[in-house]
Amino acid sequence: MAPPAQSQRSQSPSQPSGKSEVSDLKLQLRQLAGSRAPGVDDSKRELFKKVISYMTIGIDVSSLFGEMVMCSATSDIVLKKMCYLYVGNYAKVNPDLALLTINFLQRDCHDEDPMIRGLALRSLCSLRVANLVEYLVGPLGSGLKDSNSYVRTVAVVGVLKLYHISASTCVDADFPSTLKHLMLNDPDTQIVANCLSALEEIWSAEASTSEEAAREREALISKPFIYYLLNRIKEFSEWAQCLVLELVTKYVPSDSSEIFDIMNLLEDRLQHANGAVVLATVKVFLQLTLSMTDVHQQVYERIKAPLLTLVSSGSPEQSYAVLSHLHLLVMRAPYVFSSDYKHFYCQYNEPSYVKRLKLEMLTAVANESNTYEIVTELCEYAANVDIPIARESIRAVGKIALQQYDVNAIVDRLLQFLEMEKDYVTAEALVLVKDLLRKYPQWSHDCIAVVGNISSKNVQEPKAKAALIWMLGEYSQDMQDAPYILESLVENWDEEHSAEVRLHLLTAVMKCFFKRPPETQSALGAALAAGIGDFHQDVHDRALFYYRILRYNVSVAERVVNPPKQAVSVFADTQSSEIKDRIFDEFNSLSVLYQKSSYMFTDKEHRGPLEFADELGNLSIGEAAHNVISSQRVEENDKDLLLTTAEKEETRGSSNNGSVYAVPYDSSTSVFASQTQIESAISNPTTAGHSQHASFGIDDLLGLGMPAVPDVASPPQLKLNTKAALDPNAFQQKWRQLPVALSQELSLSPQAVASLTVPQALLRHMQSHSIHCIASGGQSPNFKFFFFAQKYEEPSNYLVECIINTTSAKAQVKIKADDQRTSQAFSSLFELALSKFGTP
Repeated sequence: MAPPAQSQRSQSPSQPSGKSEVSDLKLQLRQLAGSRAPGVDDSKRELFKKVISYMTIGIDVSSLFGEMVMCSATSDIVLKKMCYLYVGNYAKVNPDLALLTINFLQRDCHDEDPMIRGLALRSLCSLRVANLVEYLVGPLGSGLKDSNSYVRTVAVVGVLKLYHISASTCVDADFPSTLKHLMLNDPDTQIVANCLSALEEIWSAEASTSEEAAREREALISKPFIYYLLNRIKEFSEWAQCLVLELVTKYVPSDSSEIFDIMNLLEDRLQHANGAVVLATVKVFLQLTLSMTDVHQQVYERIKAPLLTLVSSGSPEQSYAVLSHLHLLVMRAPYVFSSDYKHFYCQYNEPSYVKRLKLEMLTAVANESNTYEIVTELCEYAANVDIPIARESIRAVGKIALQQYDVNAIVDRLLQFLEMEKDYVTAEALVLVKDLLRKYPQWSHDCIAVVGNISSKNVQEPKAKAALIWMLGEYSQDMQDAPYILESLVENWDEEHSAEVRLHLLTAVMKCFFKRPPETQSALGAALAAGIGDFHQDVHDRALFYYRILRYNVSVAERVVNPPKQAVSVFADTQSSEIKDRIFDEFNSLSVLYQKSSYMFTDKEHRGPLEFADELGNLSIGEAAHNVISSQRVEENDKDLLLTTAEKEETRGSSNNGSVYAVPYDSSTSVFASQTQIESAISNPTTAGHSQHASFGIDDLLGLGMPAVPDVASPPQLKLNTKAALDPNAFQQKWRQLPVALSQELSLSPQAVASLTVPQALLRHMQSHSIHCIASGGQSPNFKFFFFAQKYEEPSNYLVECIINTTSAKAQVKIKADDQRTSQAFSSLFELALSKFGTP
């Protein structure tokens, strides 16, 4: 019987015609199932390839299960592999169908070909169906005793799979003791490594409930077994060597001679071509000598050359991994690597992530003997075309200066940066000059002479502008134009979007007032008036505090705001020594690359929210928001969605409007005091404390008995653009840049919750109120929406993140705005629109 002709309606596997195509495949497979004609295996291959192609692109071909199993009765190993792949894919989701495969898989486990035996056993253990575990015990027992090493290797891994499916079945069959026997007696080192890996996992899990398992786990790090593995380590594969070396780090030698024996035995592993083996060996050396200070320092000298060789000879990814470990070592012993600083010079063709890490290394190894050469090299990078690297290099120069190495030359270099007339260079240099002046006040004369020539209009970055304003306030007595520069900044208060800059401006004007009162009085009055009316809670509170303490006593205010300052001796480290020690204990792991302990990124409660770019990229964009992301994705990205209402109330204090604390605030009353009243209080402090003219909408923040305020007229109603448009990339960029103007929780009506069974209904409803959705996602009960709106006839945007939980009928809303003065008015419009959702 000749193989049947292919169907004329057959399409390309990448363009299937649908159910008819699957039906044709089913018919053809059935015709070939019992055929023994010449060339039938070639025809089966073509059909199997089509089935696998359809399965790969997501077409359901589970209806072919029976035919695929029948066609697997062949000695062709390629057909066997494809059939096993198909069976493994559908067995877990169709346990009933998986039962059909047991007979032919068990039969293949006794095939003459060891490759087929191994593949069949692997597929049988990969079914992962709990009610089929009884069929695994026999084949696994035979596989562990098989004469072929490949079959034994597969069987060892299969025992671990069985343990995860049914731990009791695995233990009752006495597989752990069989693995132990293989580990100690099998001539194949790959089988030994697999047994070691499986037993570590099994005995670690069983140790909490079984004393025998606990003893066996301890036996793995006994002297006889460790020496047995070390004497065979050259026979192991690279992966297996890393496994053995990781086990050796847990072994505690009895005396120093044993330590030296182990190190001598592993000496040649430091010259291995594989970076993982070298790092694993380095970890062994470091851990063994922790209690031997002198030897530990010698170990640093010994491991230096192999690690530096790996940095320069491997791929950029390997270089980064090794550099991360070197950076950890440099932080513990910088003097050991100080003479090798040239190895950390950046190469022109290196990726940015490697350059950035090398800059950190140069900062760490700098000392009195090499500071000049390192700073000279870093200054060359300041003109780099890669702007982020140029910024990092300038910061590195500042960090070295703060370490008290050759400060004179470094200050001159930083002042030269201020004259380069590049915005980003000037911005970074200003921040560093501020820190230098905090530590070295004696350099104020030289620094201020240069800083005074910089126009505040040319400094746009918030941190740089805040640094400039700090210097204007701190050294206003030495800068002739300081009061007038601050006054111009206060006049442009509404155009300053950064709360950090506004906070610094308030403090700087206060300091300037105490040093040059006549020239600063007007600016201070205007600053306090603007600050008290500011939308940002921290700015508002600071301005109110300054105003009240001035009313109380100007001398007290000066002692609080502008006391004599001592030089800062040490700046706070971003990582505590405890965290660094914990990362060192996890040497040769991802902890070193992430620079945080493993629990920080493996325990779910410690994971931070993903960046908005990833979040927005996984949501539906624009009008085609029909496909929503899975509830699991929402759970991972938005851990705040999992909080109960009570928990959210408990955490509200730390997230109110971006403030560290929350102050009761009545939005229906005015918080503005007239500039005349504030200037009067400043110019006449003795009577200001008894003045009854100033009034605020906050209840006596400092217990000074402030009188209540009368109601004032509500602001004019905000009008939105009905045809607003915003590009998703522009939305994403603005969301990152703008601070949170308002954060609140709104309640939803039962009708609104019921209407959310179709999330698009909310999108259409909000659009009817000129509030447009740019991205949405989620599944019941958690939904997430990103909205935007634009002010009528003005290029001013409002951005909204709205997270709705239908179980609690609550909506968590965050609002960001270009014009933050009108954010409260927009919030009212948004709340009104949301309250009408679901109503007829």
